[in-house]
Amino acid sequence: MHRLEVPAPHTLPFAVGTFDAIGPLSRADFPHRHTFHELVHVTGGTGAHVVDTARRPLRPPHFGVIAPGQVHQWAGVRGLTGHVVLFTDDFLLDHPADRELLRRLSERPWLHLDEHADARVTRLIADLEDEYRRGGAGTESVLRALVHVLVVRVGRLLGTPPPAPTGAVAAEFVRLAGRPGPGPWSVRAHAERLGVTPGHLTEAVKAATGRTAAQLLREARTREAQRFLLRTDLTVRQVASRVGFADPAYFCRFFRRETGLSPGDFRRGGEKHHD
Repeated sequence: MHRLEVPAPHTLPFAVGTFDAIGPLSRADFPHRHTFHELVHVTGGTGAHVVDTARRPLRPPHFGVIAPGQVHQWAGVRGLTGHVVLFTDDFLLDHPADRELLRRLSERPWLHLDEHADARVTRLIADLEDEYRRGGAGTESVLRALVHVLVVRVGRLLGTPPPAPTGAVAAEFVRLAGRPGPGPWSVRAHAERLGVTPGHLTEAVKAATGRTAAQLLREARTREAQRFLLRTDLTVRQVASRVGFADPAYFCRFFRRETGLSPGDFRRGGEKHHD
């Protein structure tokens, strides 16, 4: 799968630009997958976009969401214009419920925008692009906030509201699970910390996010391991220990199951990506 390549001097897990600025992969005509989210605002062109098995003819202006892991390609496209916004799951730490909203949006047909909606989306993306290009103090916070606004507003246009909150327990669990750090990595440990039973926690989180507490913890554990692999010189054994695995072999199986790569392959790919 393709990982997000951020052009120098940018270091955030984020990019925004026209199809031409982002590069050929943004309009690739062969099936491929990403490890990151892709928001697509098409303003011109003919042809189609294929997501998984669904072929969606271009009807500019329109807006679509491609989730990590979805297989997609452009088919018979000519004169493609517009913008793409790319970011990893890490970029959603301030608004974890946006992950679920993006997942729902990625399963919907792409939205044809009327004049008013197109103007609003265009303004938001222009703000994102300007902030990304200029940078400065607080840029990351501004970009995170603008992405959140864009996702929520597109969700409204598609009639897909953000997941409804279901109380303090689920909200606190989502916050704790999304926070970088040493765990804990079990539903039971989090339930004890929050003063509820594991069953109650699982039900509350499922109602709030559409996903189980165990799923969210696996994703958080994987992200933490990825951070260590890319940002430190720790051995795989040491990384395994940092994310709560006593057996490095079991950690390697877990990591491959979650990412499709061994820890070593992921690290080597990341080193090439950052060169």
